[in-house]
Formats: sequence, C-alpha cells, structure tokens
Amino acid sequence: MSTVLDFTGVTVVRNGTAILDGIDWRVDDSERWVILGPNGAGKTTLLQLASTLMYPTRGQVSILNETLGHVDVFELRPRIGFASSAMAKRIPFDETVINVVMTAAYSVTGRWNEAYEDLDEKRARRVLAEWRLDHLADRRFGTLSDGEQKRTQIARGVMTDPEMLLLDEPAASLDLGAREELLVLLSGYAQAADAPAIVMVTHHVEEIPTGITHALLLRDGRIVSAGPLEQSLTSKTLSETFDMPIELTQHEGRYAARAR
Repeated sequence: MSTVLDFTGVTVVRNGTAILDGIDWRVDDSERWVILGPNGAGKTTLLQLASTLMYPTRGQVSILNETLGHVDVFELRPRIGFASSAMAKRIPFDETVINVVMTAAYSVTGRWNEAYEDLDEKRARRVLAEWRLDHLADRRFGTLSDGEQKRTQIARGVMTDPEMLLLDEPAASLDLGAREELLVLLSGYAQAADAPAIVMVTHHVEEIPTGITHALLLRDGRIVSAGPLEQSLTSKTLSETFDMPIELTQHEGRYAARAR
C-alpha cells in the first residue's frame, strides 16, 4: 500500500474560528473512506484541502506524495478526481455531456480551444457507458435530471484514471430511485480491484455504498472516530458525533440510523 493523502496537525482558521482543529489522518490507496458529521463539522473543508482548492492555516497536507504549498497544483489536479455541487455550478449548462467529461483531461469545465485525440473521446465514451450515460452523450448538461448530472460529474471525475477520487455528497437532492441507481454504480466501482482510493462526504448513513472500508466522523472540526468501518461507525460514535442518541442498523452491507 502507498499513502495518497496524509494530514498532519491540520488546522484551518477562518474569521477567528477553527473550522478544522489539529486533524491527523491518513488514506492509503486501497482504502475507501466515508466522512460523516453534522453541518459545520468541517467535512467539505477537508475535501477542499484534499482537492488542492484550499491551504491549511497550520499543519501539513500531503497529497499523492506531494506537499501542499510546495507543488504546482495545476499539475497535481489531473491526478485527483473530484465531484461536488460547487464544481457542477462551474460547468456551462449548454455544454454537451461528452465534453463535460472529456474536458477533465485539461482540468477545465468548458470546451474552448483544447486539442483532443480520438483516444480521449473513446475514453470519455467508455466512461459514460460505465455510468449509464452513453445515451446522453450529445445532450446539454443543463437539460439533465439531478441524478444524471450527479453521474456525469462522477464520470468526469474518473475520466483521467485518477489516483484518488473525492466525492462531496454525491447523492444529495436525489429521489429514491436516482439515489439507489447511483449507489449501485458506486458500490460496483468501490469494489473494483483497479479503483483508486475514494473519499466520500455524506450526511446520511443510508447513502454509504457497499465497498466503503473506512469511516471518519467529525464534530466541530475535530475527529470523533476514524478507522475501519465496523469499528468507527457505530451507534456510540454516531451518537457522540451528532450529540443525540442514535441507533445504527446494518442489513446486507447497507446502513440505516434513527434516533432512539
């Protein structure tokens, strides 16, 4: 195993408030992590650091064996797949789905004057097929449903065969059918032998796909629990994270939670 992400004493302070406070955390290339916590816990900030979109106030962030602050992030970003609602807002709504995915090769969000080879288009179309989007290749991104847009973002994230895939609430706002379709695809991807390390943020344990191996629970910018899923995601740790008694249940690899 090799380490793809390493946080050492990471603190992020904004307007005098510590959004993250002394985070020590490591992700290896064979691991698939889920990050859980209440609003304001620091989950999205953690992903912004991991995706090179933010720098720590204190501490060190190592990404793919490069230290943030001492590396050209524009060379590093194509090695990282990233899908988030904030990223979706930067995608031109009139861009075709095939171009939304293919432009990941240059880490841009709209087709301009880049030169692409036939190999790039073939790769993009293969990825679209894997995420059940091939029939939408020539559709405009802005005409897609929420579920189709979410899958397009993930297809874009894996277009470059990244060494690490970061997903910020990939199932947020989806209806039941769209959520379950996405989770089936994510489960298959997470369990594939050639899949990269995965870090996924969610608010709900019901959105954790099978294949996730580790959990990180955050509260007020600090780690409540981190490690293998069965040890770190329990009724006790969830109750401490959300500051209320919560009962966690599991059935065939999927989780559910409710207040006691």
